[in-house]
Amino acid sequence: MKIVIIGADGQLGHDLCRVIDENEQIPLTLKDIDITDPVKCDQILNKYLPDVVINTAAYHRVDDSEENDLEAYRVNAHGVKNVALACQKVKAVMVHLSTDYVFDGEKGSLYIEADIPNPKTAYGISKLAGEYFTKYILDRHFIIRTSGLYGRAGCLGKGGSNFVENMLQKARAGQKIRVVNDEMISPTYTLDLAQKINELIRTKHFGLYHITNNGQCSWWEFAVKIFELAGLRIEVEKVSSGSYQTKAHRPKFSVLDNHGLRKIGLGEMRKWDEALQAYLKEKKEK
Repeated sequence: MKIVIIGADGQLGHDLCRVIDENEQIPLTLKDIDITDPVKCDQILNKYLPDVVINTAAYHRVDDSEENDLEAYRVNAHGVKNVALACQKVKAVMVHLSTDYVFDGEKGSLYIEADIPNPKTAYGISKLAGEYFTKYILDRHFIIRTSGLYGRAGCLGKGGSNFVENMLQKARAGQKIRVVNDEMISPTYTLDLAQKINELIRTKHFGLYHITNNGQCSWWEFAVKIFELAGLRIEVEKVSSGSYQTKAHRPKFSVLDNHGLRKIGLGEMRKWDEALQAYLKEKKEK
């Protein structure tokens, strides 16, 4: 199997390259492919003729998307469309990464794949558009929604950092730490996500899947656990989301249920705090 990994130098792409056999993977960075260029997409996929294309490239800046929505749509919607059309031409399976932000967060309970999306941000709308382009262009596809990602490489779109590292950096700098306690998520370690994607693409169970580490917490609980597992005695102040003036609306409860994975026998994901502990241990040993 030949597997193209678009965004191989990003947070998830980095871990995909760690778990997928070196003899199967074709890692591509932004220098190698620009998904907003349809001609380039066609040329690259025609060159490699992959069996599977995993597209992790995205415009992740949620607040910036509100004022720069055209760029969000250019990458997250039209860029995905370009990759999907190129996959169609070479008969490759496509993996599209999406987000919990396709939901409004008002359900109050776990979101399953059958729940109807209702994004409240330009970012969420652009990611949902990418889902629709993938679905209508390709029969053989995997759409994967996930949330709260953190990984060893850090997010390129956020300066190579993530929430875990931001919290630790603030603590080391002696900064006061205030974190919202009224937004619930499923933090997800990109190494665990990458391993599950690697399992999923070996199946013929195409379609939409939620993939996150099990369990849920508020961002405040997440921060507290980070410091606890890092062995730091740090006070974290609870604040409401209303205390922060952000351009984009954040869903109050966007916890995803891995319902689809369980149906096909791939539902085993460790709890979010166990994954966090593994991540911190790995970073320490690095």
